Amino acid sequence: MAELSTPSRFSLRRLRNLPLVPIIILLVVFIIPAFFAQWIAPHDPYVPNLRARLQPPVFFGGTWEYPLGTDRLGRDILSRILHGAWYVMAVSMIGIFVGVVVGTTLGLIAGYVRGRFDSLVMRLVDISLALPAMLLALALAAALGASFLSVVIVVGFALWAYFARQVRAEVLLLRDSDFVARSLVAGSSHARILFRHILPNVVNTIVVLATLQVGIAIMLDASLSFLGIGIPRPTPAWGLLVSDGRDFIATDWWIAFFPGLAIMLTVLSVNMIGDWLRDALDPRLKQF
Repeated sequence: MAELSTPSRFSLRRLRNLPLVPIIILLVVFIIPAFFAQWIAPHDPYVPNLRARLQPPVFFGGTWEYPLGTDRLGRDILSRILHGAWYVMAVSMIGIFVGVVVGTTLGLIAGYVRGRFDSLVMRLVDISLALPAMLLALALAAALGASFLSVVIVVGFALWAYFARQVRAEVLLLRDSDFVARSLVAGSSHARILFRHILPNVVNTIVVLATLQVGIAIMLDASLSFLGIGIPRPTPAWGLLVSDGRDFIATDWWIAFFPGLAIMLTVLSVNMIGDWLRDALDPRLKQF
């Protein structure tokens, strides 16, 4: 019974250190709007209202009808930010999923079989990491065209190398472990060893790395949309909202400020949660 109580106390101690402020920010700015925007948004984000164009936020002379003001076509900034959260979440989650699947699979196989396949995968990883992520994303987006699918492919292609390199490093440490040798002696196939025994031991690393990559995915999506080669208009992607307000930044600053603030708070919160997960899941950082 004493041995069972230690993990329980350890879990409670970790939960007490949970970063509540970033979680609340993510819920309010990112997660809840992504799933419930159509019910909580005060206005239709696509319908213009020229009579209400360029109204300031409520605390700067505006009205509660448009709490964060309106853009040059009279569309409600708050409603567009709320609806844009879904596109940001979809792009980041699907793009990271693609990167996780491709990078983890290649990293597992490369670290386990080594040899020429390992060398080939690592050279591809080196090439991918040597190229600036934004430059690579721009080239792919320009080749694929502006669409939701192209942004997802760009995010996955830009992030897979991080997962492949980290997973390979973990597998190189695990492949010579005693439990792998015993599995081989017991007659287990290489595929079973990889996906039944080695993969569960690198899941924590994958989860932490995926969490830390959410911020990069959001920034890539916002940057491509800002440059006009990401999600096309009239979709209220956050990068497009910032782009719509860049010509009015000196006078009607709220058009770009509030979408930019949403991007900053979301990326900062995700990174803080990723740091907490790394501390909580990395056995080398656990203190009993």
